[in-house]
Amino acid sequence: MTTLRIAAAAAHFGRDLPRSVERIGMVVAAARRVGASLLVLPDAALGGYLADLRSPDPDALPPAIGPDAPELRRIIGMVGEMVVCLGYSEAVGGQRWNSAICLNGDGVLGRYRKVHQPPGEALVYAAGDTIAAFDTPIGRMGMLIDYDKTFPEAARTLALDGARIITCLCAWPASLTQRAPRLTQDRQSRLFDLYDCARAAENQVVWVAANQTGSMGGLRFLGQSKVVGPGGEVLARTWAKAGLAVTEIDVDAEIERARLVLHHLSERRPDLYLEK
Repeated sequence: MTTLRIAAAAAHFGRDLPRSVERIGMVVAAARRVGASLLVLPDAALGGYLADLRSPDPDALPPAIGPDAPELRRIIGMVGEMVVCLGYSEAVGGQRWNSAICLNGDGVLGRYRKVHQPPGEALVYAAGDTIAAFDTPIGRMGMLIDYDKTFPEAARTLALDGARIITCLCAWPASLTQRAPRLTQDRQSRLFDLYDCARAAENQVVWVAANQTGSMGGLRFLGQSKVVGPGGEVLARTWAKAGLAVTEIDVDAEIERARLVLHHLSERRPDLYLEK
């Protein structure tokens, strides 16, 4: 069994692509200093997220780049052996997606396009149509993007596909309708943490959530990046400020321990579940 040092980043990323790449480089350097083998950056780390979820301004959208853009090649060149997940706005053939990419110095390890979309986002991005795990030098993984974690089926699909680590890249804001004076009291803050712990515990996997901080237009992002063990316990977190949540875990040993008596995936009764 081998221990793995995992870092989940909380940081703010704006519209300036060169500045985003520079900031990613700074976070990669910080993760390297703490010995991380896996670094998870937030959704929209390249170019920032939407500024308005109700009526997105078509003239103020995040810059969209191709799946082999020079910005991504620059990041591949800086990460070395570290496995890094990050989010960006992907453009292909006149469409754009809210996308995530997993890479290391050898190139791209996995790609994902966000499947579940809040209403405002659906005005801007096409919906992805695939949820699948992929192999990496640190084990089999899967990626989701913020609102996806609201749907248990998404994480369960990845776990059934063999993912031992699920990363959830987020640009998750505070409540738009019930503003709280402090982010820690916000309704969305509670839900953000609840989903992270529930998805890890119900699938008995290691869950890594990275979220944006700061503000973009009318949105305030929660931070609260974290690593959650397969029993649903928070192993490391950042709270609302920028930083790295870092922990060291033997992924296989902890998953085997969690599944020793109760093995949720093998004890399912799919013959009884309603599917449409």
